[in-house]
Amino acid sequence: MMPADLEINAERLRETMAKALAADGVLAEPGWRAAIERVPRHRFVPGFYLPADERDEQGLTVWEPVTAESDYGRWLAAAYSDTTLIAQFNGDEPDWKQPAVRHGGAPTSSSTLPSLVVRMWTDADVQEGHTVLEIGTGTGYSTALACERLGSADVTSIEVDPYRLEQAASTLYGCGYTPTLAVADGLYGYWPEAKFDRIVAACSFRAVPPALLAQARPGGKILLTLSGWLYGYARVLLTVNGDGTAEGHLLPSTVSFMSARTHAAPAFGNPAHWAAGLLEAGRAARHSPERISAATEEAFHLRFLARSAAPDAQMTTVGDVVHLVDVVTGSAATLTPREGRWEVREGGPVRLWERIETVLSAYDEAGRPGPETFTLHVYDGGQHLRHPHLPGLPLPRP
Repeated sequence: MMPADLEINAERLRETMAKALAADGVLAEPGWRAAIERVPRHRFVPGFYLPADERDEQGLTVWEPVTAESDYGRWLAAAYSDTTLIAQFNGDEPDWKQPAVRHGGAPTSSSTLPSLVVRMWTDADVQEGHTVLEIGTGTGYSTALACERLGSADVTSIEVDPYRLEQAASTLYGCGYTPTLAVADGLYGYWPEAKFDRIVAACSFRAVPPALLAQARPGGKILLTLSGWLYGYARVLLTVNGDGTAEGHLLPSTVSFMSARTHAAPAFGNPAHWAAGLLEAGRAARHSPERISAATEEAFHLRFLARSAAPDAQMTTVGDVVHLVDVVTGSAATLTPREGRWEVREGGPVRLWERIETVLSAYDEAGRPGPETFTLHVYDGGQHLRHPHLPGLPLPRP
């Protein structure tokens, strides 16, 4: 049973969170601050997972389930923290009446941290009177913020997971919000409600889905996070032209979103099996794999640029050996540290690391430009990142 003062406590915590976000410069527009203060986030997250302080003996993240029944104080405090709350792993819906601790796993649904939700709506230049398509309803919290700000009649939200949408719909309607909701794959948008003034995706795509361009009004804007199987991310704000093309700059800083399920990376098996088929002789690497594997914003950006050269490559590290695997072409590469340098062994029709090195060298020669200096052009037959001092970098086919 919930405490009698739950709603009072929740309102107080919402006000505290709104003040903190405003102090950080997130809530520049009064309309979004009012939405944060009004939308009861705790109703959208009856249960979620938080990471434990330490990993398990296999190095996996230990995810602890949190519900109002198991730990009321921790649950309510987390609901009104600026934190992403994981609600689902690997597409499996938990039993929140008897939740279990998880070890590892790929998050597939969450309530995104409030500052990022507002940032996405703000960066997309969403204004009153705009019709909006949200891709990725998730728990429904971000949908509720949009409804509070714009009115439910102008908001359409789609979700690929029917159970997730059912739960979100129940909470949204229970809170008085009545947007158009549908089970649909974000790769194809939602034709019945098109055309939209704004399209905002809370998941990432390998390339811009053509259907989204067709469903935006001329002059409309699309805010997407682009990613790839190397897990480098970039956000782009596109303006759609009347001829079906679009263009826009990458936005500064990096944000990661879960991949759209149809664009998720495939399993590639045992890296040792791939390495066994490589050439015995190696060469000295021109660039360290740490250029793209380090936990830095530049490495994050470089992983995104590198996938233009190796669009189907995936990367994993076993011990001190870095493996690159391409399940599409059957190519592979390993990078092994050898007395202060890295040795590369490659095999298959595509020399994966050689291609990535070409991009890294061009990036260095161009002065290491940041994301905001790149423009994405989307047109019939292709999608290319362009920069004044770099050759065109193609995106994979949608």
